[in-house]
Amino acid sequence: MAIKKQYLKSKPVCKVTFSIDAAEAEKVALVGSFNDWSTEETELKKLKSGTFKGTVNLDAGSSYEFKYVVDGVYENDEAADAYAWSDFAGAENSVLNL
Repeated sequence: MAIKKQYLKSKPVCKVTFSIDAAEAEKVALVGSFNDWSTEETELKKLKSGTFKGTVNLDAGSSYEFKYVVDGVYENDEAADAYAWSDFAGAENSVLNL
């Protein structure tokens, strides 16, 4: 798992690239506070290497909670900036600080 942040100079936006190794998976989605936890809105693309990857533009200066959904199973990112408990999910979410 990896997170790459690229801040834009022209506007207060950060291009964040998320990647997760899931060679056996059929589908991986990125869900979080930035897309209302929608499993349909931000599907990651599978590369030949078996890594799923996708880029999202997010407002700089904000904090977001997120998870990956790998074939229906929710997973945190070990490269997250922090983790936050969610009473709704009954588990911790990954946190991204921009």
